[in-house]
Amino acid sequence: MLTKLTVFEAREKIRQKEIKVTELVDSYLENISKKDSEIKAYVTVTDKPAGEEAKKLDNLISETDKPLHGIPMALKDNLCTKGIATTCSSKILENYVPFYNATVVEKLAADGAILLGKTNMDEFAMGSSTENSAFFPTHNPWDKERVPGGSSGGSAAAVAAFEAAFALGSDTGGSIRQPASYCGIVAMKPTYGLVSRYGLIAFASSLDQIGPLTRDVRDCALVMNSICGHDAHDSTSLKTKVPDYLDCLQKETKGLKVGIPKEYMSLGIDPEIKKLVIKALQVMEKNLGVELQEVSLPHTEYALPTYYLIAPAEASSNLARYDGVRYGLHLEGEDLWDSLQKTRSQGFGTEVKRRIMLGTYALSSGYYDAYYLKALKVRTLIKEDFDKAFAKCDLLVTPTTPTAAFKMGEKTLDPLTMYLNDICTIPVNLAGLPAISLPCGYSERLPVGLQIIGPSFSEEKVLQLSYAYEQNKGGIV
Repeated sequence: MLTKLTVFEAREKIRQKEIKVTELVDSYLENISKKDSEIKAYVTVTDKPAGEEAKKLDNLISETDKPLHGIPMALKDNLCTKGIATTCSSKILENYVPFYNATVVEKLAADGAILLGKTNMDEFAMGSSTENSAFFPTHNPWDKERVPGGSSGGSAAAVAAFEAAFALGSDTGGSIRQPASYCGIVAMKPTYGLVSRYGLIAFASSLDQIGPLTRDVRDCALVMNSICGHDAHDSTSLKTKVPDYLDCLQKETKGLKVGIPKEYMSLGIDPEIKKLVIKALQVMEKNLGVELQEVSLPHTEYALPTYYLIAPAEASSNLARYDGVRYGLHLEGEDLWDSLQKTRSQGFGTEVKRRIMLGTYALSSGYYDAYYLKALKVRTLIKEDFDKAFAKCDLLVTPTTPTAAFKMGEKTLDPLTMYLNDICTIPVNLAGLPAISLPCGYSERLPVGLQIIGPSFSEEKVLQLSYAYEQNKGGIV
C-alpha cells in the first residue's frame, strides 16, 4: 500500500521510477475519500490541483533530485496558501483566501512537495483537542471516540491515518508535539526563529513556531531540511547556518549526557506514562550508551500560569485586526461599534473569546505590572532553569503529555483541566528551545510520546538521539 511508505521510502521509489507521482497522490486522495468522513482531518481537500501537479512532476523526470519530489503533504489551516482558503478553523475567516503563500509553503513547493489540503485545528490554534474548531471536531485514528490532540490535531490525524505522507503544524505551547504523542507519530518544534513564520496567521508571536509532523524521525529530518533557514520577510527569523539534518542521524550517541528533570516526572503524570518514559531512558542508557542524570527545573510549576498570561495577551493584540472591515466576516450594525461587536461575537468561538478577554485584562491599565510584566520576568527564570540544566547535560528527556489521548467531550467544560494537557510542552516554548515528540509505547492500547529537549539550535543532537532510540525500538509505533 503506497500510503504506508515513509516520505524517504516514497522519494526513493519515485527516484528509481518504481512508482509514479500520480500513483502516489491518487492513493492518498483515495484514502482521504474513504476515511476522512470519519476522521475529519481536513477542512479543505485540494484534489484537483494535487492531481494536476502530480502529472506535471511525472513529466519532469530530470528533476527527481528535488528532496520532496512528488511527496503528498497536508498543511495546518493557519498557513497561508495562495488562492486556497485559509480559515484558522474560525467563522471569522471562513471565506478568507490569501493572495500569497507562507514562506514554508513556498519552500516545500520548490522542493517538489504536493499539497493535498488544509487540515482542521482548534480555532486560531487555541486548544488541546481540536474540538474548538468552528466547523467540526477531528477524531483520533487510533480510537475515534478520543481526541487527536491540538491545536494541530488535523495534521497529526492526517499523518497517522495515512491521509498525508507528512504535514506541517504550528506549536505555541505544544500544539504539534501533544497531538503527535496522542496519534503515535513524530513531530518537532524547532528553535524559535529557525523556521520563518511569514504567512503563519499569528496566535502568540513570541511563542508560535512551525514544525513537521511525520511518521518517523528520518522523515522529520528530511522535512526540516526543507523548511529551516533565514527569511527576510520575518523579523524574528534568525541568520544561522542550517546543517543537513539527515547527516546527523547516524552519529554516535555514546557519551551523550541526558538529564531527567525531576519536576516533569511528578506533574500529575499518569503512572503508566512515567513507566514507559523510564523504560525508554533505560534503553538509551543500556543500548545507546548515554549517561543519565537527574536535573531540576525549579520554576516549571509557574510555566502554565505564565503561558496563560503571555499567550492570551499577545492573542488579544494579534486578533484585534479582525474588525469586519478589512477582511474576514462582516456583519452590519447600527454603527461601526455595533458592527464590530456583532462581527466578533458571532465570528469568534468561546475559547478564542475567553483568551482575548484574559489577555486584554492582563494588559489593561492597573494590571499590566501585576500580571503581564510579572509573567515576562518568570519567563526569564524558566529560560535560566534550562540554561543551568544544559550546562550539565546535552539533552533533556521528559514525557510529552501527562496522559494518553482522552475521550471527546471529557474536558471541554473545564478549561483548566484542558490546559494541563500542555504542562510538559509549554516551558519549551517559553524558552524558545527545540524539542521532539516520538512514540515510546502504549497505554491501554493508545500511543504514548517521549519528549527530547535540547538547547537552542541543537536540532542535530535532538534528531540524533531520537533516531538512535527509534531504531532500537523497531521504528514506527
